[in-house]
Amino acid sequence: MKKILLIFLFLFTFNLNVFANSAESFIVMDQDTGRVLYENNIHNKKLIASTTKIMTAIVTIENAKLNKKVTIGKEVLRAYGSNIYIEMGEKLTIEELLYGLMLRSGNDAALALAKNVAGNTSNFVKLMNKKAEEIGMKNTIFYNPHGLEDNKGVGNLSTAYDMALLTRYAMQNKYYKEIVKTKSKTVKTNYKTYVWNNKNKLLKTYEYTTGGKTGFTKKARRTLVTTATKDNKNLIIVSLNDPNDFKDHKDYYESYFNKYNFETILDKHNFEIKNKKDYEKEKLYIKNSFNMLLKKDEIKNVDMEIVLNDKKIFGKTSVVGKVNVFYKNDLIHTENIYLKKSQKENNKSIWDKFKFWD
Repeated sequence: MKKILLIFLFLFTFNLNVFANSAESFIVMDQDTGRVLYENNIHNKKLIASTTKIMTAIVTIENAKLNKKVTIGKEVLRAYGSNIYIEMGEKLTIEELLYGLMLRSGNDAALALAKNVAGNTSNFVKLMNKKAEEIGMKNTIFYNPHGLEDNKGVGNLSTAYDMALLTRYAMQNKYYKEIVKTKSKTVKTNYKTYVWNNKNKLLKTYEYTTGGKTGFTKKARRTLVTTATKDNKNLIIVSLNDPNDFKDHKDYYESYFNKYNFETILDKHNFEIKNKKDYEKEKLYIKNSFNMLLKKDEIKNVDMEIVLNDKKIFGKTSVVGKVNVFYKNDLIHTENIYLKKSQKENNKSIWDKFKFWD
């Protein structure tokens, strides 16, 4: 009896360790839909250290010309901690500074970008907080573009969920995606030549990694944001205060890539509305299919809502409604519904069309 009990306890403990992580906050998010697949304290506000620079990068990309060459000023004299060691009078493009920011976590690069994008750090931070509000980062506040705490211990605060939202937004930008997936970058300035190797170890140790950002301060401890793609499945993982962050990220990627598969929710080739109300005689269609990452037992939680406009109000557009896809109570995806006009209708004069819709 004791042997059986010991075997049971061993197996139970082993299974727990497979899915355990050592982070204070941890999230796995589906990058395509924003659905949270795994969560642990994801709304707890924590210091985020240099993962701050994800926001610094996207604000810069959206507000500056990347090929603009700038001269480094005295702003870099205030930089300490992780630096790329640029000097006053050195000339680099905004894009080159972004590589130094994201690959080597250069605090001096962050200050140089803030000054050259917004005039000064204070104005740049305003842009950061404005963008956070636009994205929906409700539990985030930025005080600086680099992520260090001040001498009173005050630093940028966010949550695992908010940082996943930010990463999902940033990964829609082609310039950001290119920078964060880069393993090594060589940059030659008027002063010297740099070789910057990415601090994100997963880019070398886990073949499906597509980007991310590391972070560390003594107060925040280890913070890590990564993205990975396998079999067209795109995931985001964020961990805050995790001493085993790289291992935890890799383990969870493998687990969740295996757990989840695509299910076709909307098929543009086989789309039909049973009760079309005012549109019984018309052909309605959608332009895109929609596939969703789901576990086998989760399809029952997916619902669809068809919303058709009053026929008299859409007039000049062929968009006559939308189909909303919900997972439980969360809106996951919206697809427009279109009216397929007949050839005869297409040949009508503008005046005839106006009379028809009136």
